[in-house]
Amino acid sequence: MRPAATPVRIPEGKPMKIVVMGQGYVGLPLAMAAVEAGHDVIGLELDEQRCSQLRSGTSYIEDVPDKALQTALKTGRYRPTGDEERLAGFDVAVIAVPTPLKERLPDLTAVRLAAEMLARYVHRGCTVILESTTHPGTTRQIVLPLLEVRSRLRAGVGFHLGFSPERIDPGNEEWTFANTPKIVSGLTEECRERVREFYAGITQNVVPADSLEEAELAKVFENTFRHVNIALVNEFSRVAHTLGVDVWRTLDLAGSKPFGFTKFTPGPGVGGHCLPVDPVFLSHHVRTKYGEPFRLVELAQDINEAQPSYVVARLQNALNIRHGKALKDSRVLALGLAYKPGVADSRQSPAVEVVTELKQKGAQVDTMDPHATGTVRGPLAPLPYQTYDAVVLLTAHQEFDLAQIAAEAPYVLDTRGVMPDAPHIERL
Repeated sequence: MRPAATPVRIPEGKPMKIVVMGQGYVGLPLAMAAVEAGHDVIGLELDEQRCSQLRSGTSYIEDVPDKALQTALKTGRYRPTGDEERLAGFDVAVIAVPTPLKERLPDLTAVRLAAEMLARYVHRGCTVILESTTHPGTTRQIVLPLLEVRSRLRAGVGFHLGFSPERIDPGNEEWTFANTPKIVSGLTEECRERVREFYAGITQNVVPADSLEEAELAKVFENTFRHVNIALVNEFSRVAHTLGVDVWRTLDLAGSKPFGFTKFTPGPGVGGHCLPVDPVFLSHHVRTKYGEPFRLVELAQDINEAQPSYVVARLQNALNIRHGKALKDSRVLALGLAYKPGVADSRQSPAVEVVTELKQKGAQVDTMDPHATGTVRGPLAPLPYQTYDAVVLLTAHQEFDLAQIAAEAPYVLDTRGVMPDAPHIERL
């Protein structure tokens, strides 16, 4: 048992120097909240193009409007930079770097590099917090030794260490960084208290965990819960289609139950920075370290990864039956590349996988997305939907005129269940 830390305390209410490592979907909203609370914030971003955008007041994150970023810059208390020497003298440093999959395996490279860089500036009394999603044990077994070896200080005595999982839901206007409950944990009780004090000053509801591992496991389970239920409803939709039953009406009926049921809906797959990744961190860790499979998670992964191919197969079958056409050389318009409505993020997006497979099978595919980059056609210009053999709705952005699509397109495969009922419109 480590002794309680006795660091230099920062007087309550005094502005602190905050370092946020990574200015992406997690780090930038956190940096803005800290600036608004009156702290001086260094936003470390090693991507120079992103840094340049931030310094010019142009945000690349939907949840942070340009105006909010410009306001933060005008205070002089937000400084985006790629210069690691600006980390010196921090009071609180938050690691909010990506934890992706590489060749289907968890990749903690960015976390390790961030910890190694930060370790050069760790000093007595400072606080380091990991926010990046990862498997239980990462903070204690990976981040802690990296910080201790270089700083020559002992975590929990010389400096504070904690984990507070991010809960960012891009594009969600109801649950934001400010009002989403924030789980906090620490290596020691004193560490947790320092982490709690920091987040209590920038969020509305702080939820303490008893250990680092408890908080780490809670985060991956949140997304594992969603991942497994999405896999269930995706496979259920295939069964319903085989039975000739409308899965969407069936789910509406089931959803009328006021207890014991949470409604999930099918789609072309799962995407984004969490769902396709976080459950893999957990199942891989349990299998490699303890030799135990997490069978339900692994099965869910298989089902969800196969969903884009199922969408392509449904489209191919519809073209054959309805138009007597092969998918090869058919003209297809894919609506939406982002992984969810209202955002530009196309990381791990099933829509991108659908488009890729359609092209591989010889279809002539145009794409349209008012948010995601790399689209072929302008997002707001009128499109001659009738010139396509098929339109497949992959992401239900509000900018899409569903009534116009229904009126003009000869055939629509609706993977989101939002199009009006019509003989030429088929739902997944």
